[in-house]
Amino acid sequence: MVLINGMEADSVSVHDRGFLYGDGVFRTFRFENGVPLHWELQYAKLSGDCKALAIDCPPESCFREDLEKLGKGNFVVKIIVTRGIGARGFLPEKDMAANRFVMTSPLPENPKSEIVARLCDLRLSHQPRLAGIKHLNRLENVLARSEWRDPAISEGILLDLDGNVIEGTMSSLFFFRNGSLHAPDLSRCGVCGVQRMRVLEIGRRNGIEILAGHFGIELLRNADEIFLVNSVIGLWQVTQFEGVCWKKGEMSGKFREWLQ
Repeated sequence: MVLINGMEADSVSVHDRGFLYGDGVFRTFRFENGVPLHWELQYAKLSGDCKALAIDCPPESCFREDLEKLGKGNFVVKIIVTRGIGARGFLPEKDMAANRFVMTSPLPENPKSEIVARLCDLRLSHQPRLAGIKHLNRLENVLARSEWRDPAISEGILLDLDGNVIEGTMSSLFFFRNGSLHAPDLSRCGVCGVQRMRVLEIGRRNGIEILAGHFGIELLRNADEIFLVNSVIGLWQVTQFEGVCWKKGEMSGKFREWLQ
């Protein structure tokens, strides 16, 4: 199903700024038995990202009405908010009416818990104004994910221009070393998603030391455990990366249970 501003449709105006410039934001999450998982957090993040781009986010009540139309099944929901339809040119018009899109797709088959990852050649550029925001300009992720087609490799790890570990092509990255949870700094690039925020909060609640900062690839290779999260896959432990192998990790298992 695809809903555009609450109505079933399957096309968007060529004058929509989301289509023209990637001028918008999005969220993707699981919908189970008629319930959008962690909806309050998802909407808060959507609203916050809209505010950062000065987009007038539609009220939560509009999205709740949309989600109720989806029924009681189990699937993936993607929500997009664009700045709306406007005249040609980069400068947005004043008081534009945002467009909202709600669409569904099947849940992943054969969910994984341990995966193989690779290092991507592409390096993420620095743009602090966009750092943390899940905006529609995802060409870096597209190019990075296009680097491999081997089905045995589930995810690619991205570094920034300075060689710091940032994230996966579609996931947030964490690693354990000497009992501390390490979270890459996202002040210059990367996406701060709902699952990333949940991992950090769960870690704090359970008394785990959290170290946020700039970490190089060698520190990642020497980690005790590496795991990746997003709101669709849940948690994947990386058991093979760049010639290094890890056994099933205790902390990765604990965080998977806590997230569920």
